[in-house]
Amino acid sequence: MSYDALLWLSFGGPEGPEDVRPFLENVTRGRGVPPERLDEVEQHYQHFGGVSPINALNRRAIDAVRGLVELPVYFGNRNWHPMVEDTLAEMKAAGVRRALVFPTSAYGGYSACRQYDEDIRRARAAVPDAPELVKLRQFFDHPLFIESFEDAVRTAAAGFDDYRLVFTAHSVPLSADEASGPPEEGGHRYSRQIAEASRLVATALGVADYDVVWQSRSGPPQVPWLEPDIVDHVEALHAKGVANVVVCPIGFVSDHLEVVWDLDTEARDRAVELGMGFARAATPNDDPRFARLVAELVAEHLAGAPVRKLSGFPLAGCTVDGAPCAVLCCEPARRPAK
Repeated sequence: MSYDALLWLSFGGPEGPEDVRPFLENVTRGRGVPPERLDEVEQHYQHFGGVSPINALNRRAIDAVRGLVELPVYFGNRNWHPMVEDTLAEMKAAGVRRALVFPTSAYGGYSACRQYDEDIRRARAAVPDAPELVKLRQFFDHPLFIESFEDAVRTAAAGFDDYRLVFTAHSVPLSADEASGPPEEGGHRYSRQIAEASRLVATALGVADYDVVWQSRSGPPQVPWLEPDIVDHVEALHAKGVANVVVCPIGFVSDHLEVVWDLDTEARDRAVELGMGFARAATPNDDPRFARLVAELVAEHLAGAPVRKLSGFPLAGCTVDGAPCAVLCCEPARRPAK
């Protein structure tokens, strides 16, 4: 099967102070998030001049990928410009009929995978006679993904003789994690994949004892989410006498604001207050291995290249025109009717 382009599909982020509130309203639309929570998160962005690093990092990664694939590469976002609907219209105008889609998430689950299918369906509905879009598979266990984090942890830990390794990923409601993956798999695909990626990195490092924790929860307190939270865990490690902590944001492919705020600001500040050493491993960002990973995923479709993966998890996430990759896979939670 032939393809005309590659669409890089990401979350998006504000690129100036005036962008922050409308961006957050896009992110939370229909989720019932109270205005005071938006006020709080808006201040996180304004702390960095109203600019999220994510768009600039995506553009740098795209530039690296352009040097490795023969397809033109387009950039579209879910929540901020360039919006994926506008990018898809641009692709159609350029004569693109069928394109591969790289979602900037390595994992399964509703927010990590199926929501990108919804983005694809929404964009295609907005563009008459839109190109066919084939989403690339999940890559949490790809050797290049694991190698990137392995080296990042080594670099972060270089200043410590002894440290506790802590992996972290974006928390989700327990109900969403329970529904992640097809029902016959038993759920919890998201948290199990996070655990497996963490195990693969720790094994490569020769670290037998480590922790997997969560960050960036945003729901009401009465809704249970994956725990423990990273800041609470730093405090618990201090109480156990741990002197140094190295945090690896295994759930992220680039320095989202959640990384630079929740880890580089809140978790680091709490560790410093407690007199602990703290270091954060880099995300892949524009690591050349990340660009090579994307090129390998593309080559699986263009040239029948062999699939490279390090776990026994089934291949998943490859979809056509936003259809789920399996029946009832990662079904979103249904809000009760009012």
